This record gives sequence, C-alpha cells and structure tokens, in this order.
Amino acid sequence: MKINSLQIEIDGIDKEILRYLMEDARKPILQIASKIGISGAAIHQRLRKLETAGVIAGSKFIVNTRILGYTTMAFVGIYLDKASSNSETVKELRKIPEVLECHYTTGNWSILIKMICRDNEHLMQLLNKKIQPIDGVSRTETFISLEQQIERQIQL
Repeated sequence: MKINSLQIEIDGIDKEILRYLMEDARKPILQIASKIGISGAAIHQRLRKLETAGVIAGSKFIVNTRILGYTTMAFVGIYLDKASSNSETVKELRKIPEVLECHYTTGNWSILIKMICRDNEHLMQLLNKKIQPIDGVSRTETFISLEQQIERQIQL
C-alpha cells in the first residue's frame, strides 16, 4: 500500500482482502488469510493501515426493511427557496428517521433524499407533515421506486 497526499494506492493483496470483506464483512480473517496465502496477523496489519488511511470506514449489517414492514422506497427532490437554507434543512431532515440518505446536488433540486416508508400513506404523511413544512423548502418532487434492480459497491 502506498499513500499519496490525495489518494491511496492499494496493492493486489489489499484488493483481495477488501473483495472478501465487501462480499461478507463477517468472513473470518483466518479463512481469508488461508485463501490468500498470508498470515492472519498480516491481514490484521493491512486492515489497520486501510482503516487509518480512510479506505475502510466501518462495517455494517444490512437489515431487510421489507420484513420489518417498510415497503415503499422513495427519492424526493427538494427545492429550496435559497441555497443558504441548505444546512438548516439538512439539520431538520436528520431528525426524520425514515430519511436514509441526503445529497446536495446540482440540477433541478438543491437536495435529493432517499426515504423508506411503511407504505404510500406513510410517505404522504412524512412529506406533508415533516418535510414540506421545513423552513426554506419551497416544494418537493417525489419518485417511488418500484424495484431496486442493482445494489453494489465499487469493484476492486
């Protein structure tokens, strides 16, 4: 692994380790080590370096929201009265647990959010009672996802 001031270069072994862990973050280190042909200690050392360099930001479990009763995924474009309203709007959006992602964008909207809701009625309530009343929000444009067809991370 070689660290530049702006970006990090990772070698083939680092990429192999990352591929295994991106596939399953719970995969035992010793199992990865035996497949790659290096020691478990070497894997741990490389992982610490990758974390320190910011390449790895953590690991997480993926919860199946449908099983928990959240069946509507929506993307909401938020138009702001003025760009200076952005930070206050984001602060209010953070208070809404159903908002999964929030992006400051170019194009038609100032902000694009990804939301998960129990159903369309729940989405409508969130839009009408929580999002549209936020100071600085002039209007919203909503797109409901019918089906997520691709979900992946960057390939190494």
